[in-house]
Amino acid sequence: MSRADDFKTLFSNIAIDNEETIALRYGEVTRACNLEFRNTDSRTANSLQVGSYGRWTGIRGISDLDMLYIMPSGKWDTYKDNPYKLLRDTADAIQARYTTTEIYVDTLVVVCKYKNFKVEVQPVFEDSDGFWYPYTKNGGCYRLTKPREEINATRTVDADKNGNLRRLCKMTRAWKNKHGVAMNGLVIDTLAHNFLLTTTNFDKTAFSTCGQMMRDFLEYLSNQPKQERYHALGSGQHVKVHKRFEGKAKKGLELADKALAAGEDGKANNRWRKLFGNGYPLSDTTEVAKAYITEASYTATNTEEFIEDMFPVDIRYSLRLECEVKQNGFRTILLRAMRGVGMKRLNVYRSKSLKFYITNENIKGIYHVYWKVLNRGPEAIRLDKIRGQIEPDSGSKTKNERSDFRGEHVVDCYAVQDGVVVAKDRIHVPIVDESES
Repeated sequence: MSRADDFKTLFSNIAIDNEETIALRYGEVTRACNLEFRNTDSRTANSLQVGSYGRWTGIRGISDLDMLYIMPSGKWDTYKDNPYKLLRDTADAIQARYTTTEIYVDTLVVVCKYKNFKVEVQPVFEDSDGFWYPYTKNGGCYRLTKPREEINATRTVDADKNGNLRRLCKMTRAWKNKHGVAMNGLVIDTLAHNFLLTTTNFDKTAFSTCGQMMRDFLEYLSNQPKQERYHALGSGQHVKVHKRFEGKAKKGLELADKALAAGEDGKANNRWRKLFGNGYPLSDTTEVAKAYITEASYTATNTEEFIEDMFPVDIRYSLRLECEVKQNGFRTILLRAMRGVGMKRLNVYRSKSLKFYITNENIKGIYHVYWKVLNRGPEAIRLDKIRGQIEPDSGSKTKNERSDFRGEHVVDCYAVQDGVVVAKDRIHVPIVDESES
């Protein structure tokens, strides 16, 4: 297959695969609101799909779906002084008709929770300025949002750029899910939009230049100045940056450069998979699933598992791992902290006690932790101890290991909330003999 065909396969593999279910849920919620506020049973009228799903920039695993329900203007006097009542009445109307669905009022929206995704319903009043939505903090008020302008800007620029805006947005989401980059969807779409307006290189191209486009966009991201917010595409409204992304974009740029350097060679597929995840296809010369791994004349059973085979992945929060390395009689060190003070690579010697734990996260609500320990290198293969199974945390949100043998070992941590991976991080542990230091 050509590289263009490989990217076509990537987009096919990461395409949203539960659209019928999503459409059904949108219809149910719309009907409930129409019955309550208009005494009609339409499943489509008076609602607007917004967010990445509404802009057509979302990918498989999308778990936060946004919907506006446009209130009758005649109801304004009823709710203008009590935005919480608008949310409460909306929640009660939906709950009355779908009694087994978990529904609750949040600060701005009514949340309807389903398996593997949730719909956030925002009842709004529309005028010539846009949509006014309820905000319940600090006594309550109404605030303005302009999603139609964002949808129109996405549609217009995507058409002007031969479909490349939405392709770039989707590739960026695949990258952020693979590497645990907590980028807001509107930030992604806004920056992709801004980037494509700076260049004509991708005005007429399609799948054959997707790799180069992604590479150039990662360079653009890595060079962004530090700022707390951007002006959203189309609407110009502020969209907040919750977590910096420049460092991970720089690492992604290095991966993209290596993949491009490999050209049409089969090894390029493995490099693109390191950037985008398993949605990018294996090369024609690669077995679909290797049961065994061979290196340096040794063979081991390939026992590695992948989190995307167990849960949808939709990274929305950040998570940071640390590794405590200690041995009786020696000073305890923190692996990542030591790297942060100027040591680019800190080796770990054998027979050390390793404690992995979450040192920082911004996850809202309850979540469950899963771990993966993957051993690499000839010695792991010789001992047939590749590992790589995904295991639930015991409850302590820590993982204890020992540095038993040489190799480039990897520990992954996943935060799963409502059946979706919402944050992840990885830490590399290079284990060596003391004679190698």
